[in-house]
Amino acid sequence: MTHRDATPSRGTGPDRTEQELREALSALAGGVQAAPDAYRTARGEWLRRGRRRRLFLAVLIAVVFALAILIGLWVLNRAPADPGVIFSGTGSPAAGSLPRPHP
Repeated sequence: MTHRDATPSRGTGPDRTEQELREALSALAGGVQAAPDAYRTARGEWLRRGRRRRLFLAVLIAVVFALAILIGLWVLNRAPADPGVIFSGTGSPAAGSLPRPHP
């Protein structure tokens, strides 16, 4: 078991650590020199990425839409050519439909 002193030694509190960290970061930030057109360059890159992202999304939507249309047309084209039971034309008109009112 280790023995720890209940009273911290002089000058090692959170205030001193915060002050030293503030000084170190201030010295580090003081040595950084930004390029004069850094913001303009970064903003141009952001705008290009945004345009590229929107263009990609538009192309993706167009491709998915075209693919859905092509699949739908293919499915409709594969339907049987015969008219089927509903529109076969056989049977009496009275039995197959409701009577029409005469004006």
